[in-house]
Amino acid sequence: MSAILVTGATQPLGRRLIERLLERGEDVLAAGAEAEGGFPAAVRYVQVDLTHARQIRRLLFGPGQDMGVCCVVNLAHHRRPGQARARKLHVEATRLMLRLADAHDTIERFVHRSTAEVYATRSDRPDLLREDHALNLSPGAPAWIRHRVEADLVACTQMGMSSLSVAVLRCAEILAPEMGSQLYDYLGSRICLRPLGFDPIMNVLSLEDAARAFELAVLSDESGVFNVPGADTLTLCRAIRAWGRDTVGVPGPLMGPLYRARRITRRTEFRYDLNRWRFHFNGVLDGARAGAMLGYTPEHPIAWPGQG
Repeated sequence: MSAILVTGATQPLGRRLIERLLERGEDVLAAGAEAEGGFPAAVRYVQVDLTHARQIRRLLFGPGQDMGVCCVVNLAHHRRPGQARARKLHVEATRLMLRLADAHDTIERFVHRSTAEVYATRSDRPDLLREDHALNLSPGAPAWIRHRVEADLVACTQMGMSSLSVAVLRCAEILAPEMGSQLYDYLGSRICLRPLGFDPIMNVLSLEDAARAFELAVLSDESGVFNVPGADTLTLCRAIRAWGRDTVGVPGPLMGPLYRARRITRRTEFRYDLNRWRFHFNGVLDGARAGAMLGYTPEHPIAWPGQG
């Protein structure tokens, strides 16, 4: 008997991945922060706070040992910027899970969710981002970005230091509700502001394609880093129109204060300081490696509200 452990199971990506795994007849151990998971009886659900080392150990060597977990899919992500425990979840929990998985009797594979945000995007760098593209190691980068880069590097480092088969999936922005997508929150405004003179090209990923990419990674034994692009590549202005919104260009220095006021008055999540790169530089993931080694190609475009 063997099973697949999915952390962050109660988030939309975790739920959809688990549905796909159940359709394949896989045994699933789901871990989430909520008291109740609401999964079918075929899924064993465990409430776990991954910021506590003892609970991670109990998960892996309790239910994980009982069910003979062979693969860990680490999808747990803080969905709100500025959370004090974000680094514990993204970095420290990932590091500990990898170390414990390496010492586990049955775990052979670890699949880690990363994002395209880890890449350094600048005007003097290529617009098409391959897996060997420079990471954003700037000490001045927002903590939101630094935590994701550090967790990505923790997983990558483990590739050469353990017997685990480790895959890191750097996903394009998953444009879906309850995914912590800054772009999704940005498009929630009736009028979307943008810096004058800029209309960068972006790529976005549907929830269905993201779940399929992780399913393929679970079933594969390929190690390494894999970009996961979406089916939609378009400019920012086209994305705004496709979402059924209007856009207004404003001087760049006003973007931060205006969206800070919006966040305070409307209690929204979008923060311009976390997304400045998105509004000034092109950035599209090259998915050739995932296509060749995992068999992944994007198949499900975004259901753009303004085009329906």
